[in-house]
This record gives sequence, C-alpha cells and structure tokens, in this order.
Amino acid sequence: MADSLELPIRPLRRAEYDKLVELGVFEGERIELLDGRLVRMSPIGPPHSSTLDKLVALCFRHLDGRARIRVQSPFAALDISEPEPDLAVVPLGNYEKQHPSTADLIIEVADTSLAYDRGAKLKVYAECGVSEYWIVNLVDRCIEVHRKPGGGRYWQVQHHDESSTVRAKHYPDFELRAADILPAK
Repeated sequence: MADSLELPIRPLRRAEYDKLVELGVFEGERIELLDGRLVRMSPIGPPHSSTLDKLVALCFRHLDGRARIRVQSPFAALDISEPEPDLAVVPLGNYEKQHPSTADLIIEVADTSLAYDRGAKLKVYAECGVSEYWIVNLVDRCIEVHRKPGGGRYWQVQHHDESSTVRAKHYPDFELRAADILPAK
C-alpha cells in the first residue's frame, strides 16, 4: 500500500459556520468552531455548573451596567474560530446581529477540559488579543490568570490557590476569592 498523502484541509470559516448554525444543521449538538474545525464540547458536570453559577452571580453583582456578561455564548474570535467560553466579559453593546469580537476577560471552568482550555482555546484567545484569560482549574483547585497576549500565547501566567484573591485587570474593583467559587472539598 502506498504511503498516504497528507491532503490539505480547508478550514471552515466563521461566517460559514454561523450560516450553518442559522440553518439548524447542528441542532442538538454541543460544538464550537476552533481553528476551522468543529470541536465537540465536554458534558458539564455538577462541580463545573456550580462554579459557573457562582462566577456569574459575582460578575453580575460587580460588573452589571459596566460590561455585558455572556454565559456559554459564542465569541467571534478569529475568521476561523468561534469558541463558546463559559463566561465572557465584553464591552457594552448590541449583539443582536453579530457576536462580540473583543472581550475584557474570558473565563473557562476546567475539569475534564483542562488540557483543551490550556491548549487550543488559550491559543485562540491570545491570537485574537483577549487581554485577560482565567482558567478556573477544578483539578488543581486554583485560578490560572493569563495576561499579556502575543504570538498565540500569554506571556504572564499566575496561579492563585484557594486562599488567594484575584482582581480583574480592566475592573480593579472587581475581585473574587478563589475559595468563594471553587467547589467544597
């Protein structure tokens, strides 16, 4: 048998993906577009849901009226990527006709998706210039704060254990204690 040739793959563009979503092609599927590929999203378990609920409540309490808080909604990251972050803090605006393409802060809650959130998603968020990306790491019980995007990565990374307080760069009065959002041991 001859060696298989690596054939060039044409990535799916975000505009094409949005049209397919509008037509109902992916109805009932939990997927997102990353780097031109359709990626299945992990099922969400109780620790993930509970942590996200706490984050949403804190964000609304502190940021309502200053930013839009979007929960598991599409983010127009790049021409070939449209992830659905757990939480995105985006500028105030009308997003009825198109998804936001800028964010002050994106937060992913990670347990089974930790490698994916540190890998492919981190790269996309850094490439499109999201200045602050937090991973609420349920595995290691910490919050990873990624800042200073450039070249498909973040150049500043801090790990905050459950005794720490984390402040948002764009909203310095918004702080949260890791222990307040992490699930009980």
